Amino acid sequence: MRIRQAWPDDASAVAGVYVRSWRAAFAGLVPQHHLDAMDPSREEPEWTTRIADTRWPSSGVLVAETEAGIVGSASFGPSQDIPATAEIGTLYAMPEVWGTGIGKQLMLATLAALEQADYTQATLWVLEDNERARRFYEAAGWGADGAAVEDCTGGASLNKLRYRRPLDQPAPRGPVGLPAPVSCL
Repeated sequence: MRIRQAWPDDASAVAGVYVRSWRAAFAGLVPQHHLDAMDPSREEPEWTTRIADTRWPSSGVLVAETEAGIVGSASFGPSQDIPATAEIGTLYAMPEVWGTGIGKQLMLATLAALEQADYTQATLWVLEDNERARRFYEAAGWGADGAAVEDCTGGASLNKLRYRRPLDQPAPRGPVGLPAPVSCL
């Protein structure tokens, strides 16, 4: 397995990972009609733009690649909530590689990229009810910092928690900078 910076011609494969992962990871958490409507061909233009707009090393998209092709991806950039902080926007792997260590290696490579960009801490958002993802992040040194927002994916009201991780020390405890709530009307 190799982890590398994504290129625009990777967008189709990254969109495929994104959709397959969402359908498996969020089944029972996100309305099924939303998951069923997801289509890699509709996601591809956004990934093409996201990859092309990379401002390495402060933002970027990484891919995990095996002999089978791209099996995982992660994206990151500056936090929208906290100045001088990075945010991991996505970290997904194909369901068939869950539990193989690819997600962990992708996380480690993403953290290394963030450190090279001179970030000192990072955040990410996770669905409160996504116990599998929360265990994964907590095992990697992330912890909830007290911030929560309401997400309206698929028309449902879903709670998201902000996790935070210093890049050069143990994870902090306690609430810091709560973002504004979202309404699902």
